[in-house]
Amino acid sequence: MNIQINDLSQQAISPPSREEAEAAFRTIIRWAGENPDRPGLIETPSRAARAFREYFAGYEQDPLAILDKTFDETGGYEEMIILRGIAFESHCEHHLAPIVGQAWVAYVPSGRVVGLSKLARVVDAYAKRLQIQERMTSEIASAVQQVLQPQGVGVVLKAVHHCMSSRGVHKVGAEMVTSCMFGCFRDNSATRQEFLAMTKE
Repeated sequence: MNIQINDLSQQAISPPSREEAEAAFRTIIRWAGENPDRPGLIETPSRAARAFREYFAGYEQDPLAILDKTFDETGGYEEMIILRGIAFESHCEHHLAPIVGQAWVAYVPSGRVVGLSKLARVVDAYAKRLQIQERMTSEIASAVQQVLQPQGVGVVLKAVHHCMSSRGVHKVGAEMVTSCMFGCFRDNSATRQEFLAMTKE
C-alpha cells in the first residue's frame, strides 16, 4: 500500500523575525487589557516567543527522515510491535489551546524494524505543530506505513483538548479518542482487537 502524506506545512512561507513575533505578543497583552511594560510582563513577549518556538518545533522536523534508519536483523520476527502510552503535547489549530494526551503506535513488520525511540519522535514531530487530533492520527500512521512498508499499522490517540475544557463548553476531563488502521490492522479483526486491548491496559 502506497500512502501519500498531504503535508501542507512544507509549503514555503516567509516567517516573521523574532522581533516581529515579540511585537505581536506585546499587542496581544495590550488587547487583553494589560500593560506590557510593567515589571511582571516586560520580559513576557520574549519568553512567549521562545515558548512558541518550542511548541511548534515539529515544523523543522521531517517525520519520514526520522523513520528512515531501519534494521533487518529481526530473526524472522513478524509479530506485533507496539509502543504504548507515548505522552505528547500539541496545540489546537482553531484556538491555539493545548492538546495533551498519549499515543499508541503499533505495526507488524515485513522484514525490517525501526528503533522504538523513532516512533516516539515521529509522534512528537507531528504533535509539535498546529493540529487537529484526527489529522495527527492519520499522519503518524501514514508515515509509518510509507517508510517501513509493514504488514500493517495501528495508531490510537487519546487526548484532552483545552479548547473545550478551559473555554467554550468547559467539559473538564472529557477525552477524545481517534484511531487509524492500515493493512492487517484494518483487515484482520483479531489483530485489530489485540492492539485495541493493549490501549486499554
